[in-house]
Amino acid sequence: MQQELAFIIAEPTNIAPTSKRLGATGLAITPEVEALLARNAPVAVGVSGGKDSHAVAWEMSKLLKDYKGPKVLVHSDLGSVEWADSLPACQRIADRIGWELITTRRNAGGMMERWESRWQSSIRRYLELSTVALVLPWSTPAMRFCTSELKVAPITSALKKRFGKTPIINVTGVRAEESSARAKQPVSSPEAKLPKGSINWRPIHPFTLQQVWDSIAESGVAAHEAYHIFKSSRVSCRFCFLASEADLMASLSDPAGHSVYLRMCELELTSGFSFQGKWLSRLGLHLIENGTERLANAMKLATDRREAEAWIPKHLSFTKGWPNSIPTMAECESLAAMRRTVCQLYGWESPYLNPETVMARYEELYALKPKPKLIAA
Repeated sequence: MQQELAFIIAEPTNIAPTSKRLGATGLAITPEVEALLARNAPVAVGVSGGKDSHAVAWEMSKLLKDYKGPKVLVHSDLGSVEWADSLPACQRIADRIGWELITTRRNAGGMMERWESRWQSSIRRYLELSTVALVLPWSTPAMRFCTSELKVAPITSALKKRFGKTPIINVTGVRAEESSARAKQPVSSPEAKLPKGSINWRPIHPFTLQQVWDSIAESGVAAHEAYHIFKSSRVSCRFCFLASEADLMASLSDPAGHSVYLRMCELELTSGFSFQGKWLSRLGLHLIENGTERLANAMKLATDRREAEAWIPKHLSFTKGWPNSIPTMAECESLAAMRRTVCQLYGWESPYLNPETVMARYEELYALKPKPKLIAA
């Protein structure tokens, strides 16, 4: 395999100096990947149903046509938030190239269930004063637990079960053209969550969008219906926190997605935390019973909550290891007033709504903190 790859290596073009381009395909590769391929390491290609994973799966099928090592496609099913055609799209490409498709799922439920349980956890923690301010239910660019918990964790678990301690080549369809952050990602990098010696490989990192569509056309496999029927520019969750408004509207144009849309809107309207910070509910108010009134109430709830929490000083904000100190009685009075306002807004009851109980709770929590170990002189 190593000799075959070396035969088609061309001069690098606009990629990291430690990587190479494979002449006929334009794929990027590094010596680290070549070394694992030479050892017939398992190759796992992540597929979502989207265009980039479709293209990378097809390109890998050509490159590794005579490969002696294990080759699989891996798809993480996120549940009700998935487009109806996502898993079928993955299966179509698997059938075309003749690779096994491994489908993983989070044991505790899909993305929608994770958002809902996160909100319930936020409520519980707030009422028992295990946190200072309410926490939003949604994934954000800074908190991508949707990726870590629902994609990375199930996939890495499945691959380790399948291949044991053997180093794995984890292939993804990341492209530099997509964003400045992705442009900075290397063609390959170590993957600590997989067995020692495993590597993430981004072979279509230098591909343009046109090259992706050319690859899909060459495969002869129909692209995900979200592109050609609903005119979305990307495929991920139906309503992704990274999606543009145009793509959110494309998702909304599919009646099959209305049930999860309404479920998301219900969480948005009851929590008072807008999806993407822009209120997903406003895009389909005609689908929500009393939508205009409910959205106005949710927006007021959000404003009132933010105003109540605005006074929280930095030293009392929630950080790792919280609480870092016991507030003064004056601060406990402010905390209690804030908590009474927030609980009143949501119609909740809590045992920690006056200065004395707030102080006692902080003292209890502070006493439970692990004490630093003393180092002998």
